[in-house]
Amino acid sequence: MDDTNSLAVSLFSEILMADQLARTRLGQVLPKGMELSHFSVLNHLARTGVERSPAQLAKAFHVTRGAMTNTLSKLEAAGYVHIRPDWDDARRKMVAISPAGRQARDAALASIVPMISEVVEELGGDRVKSALPILREFRIKLGSQD
Repeated sequence: MDDTNSLAVSLFSEILMADQLARTRLGQVLPKGMELSHFSVLNHLARTGVERSPAQLAKAFHVTRGAMTNTLSKLEAAGYVHIRPDWDDARRKMVAISPAGRQARDAALASIVPMISEVVEELGGDRVKSALPILREFRIKLGSQD
């Protein structure tokens, strides 16, 4: 295997292992009953501050519409999102975060931040800052392959 292929395999191995470990650690600190997918959708809706259709959310998270519908159904049952018909096209629905959803997202963030901050502190802020542009560009390159 040439150096570029070996480097690529090492990079993907590290990213995949880091992803698995991060998901496990996050799952352990999230509030009871909240899954990472739930937090991700709530965080997205809270940060953007605008309603989204299930299809838009599915595209943003690179999941199937069925998977997003399942997540949204659980969030709606918990009272974390409001789902309403699209007034312009009754075949579509629109999703917004509810006040309870915003509180749940804030509680989740409060439980996640100390764990993430500890890792950043151990690695060193300057090292993390220097890695972010590379990781961001890597994510963008992977996303442009769709």
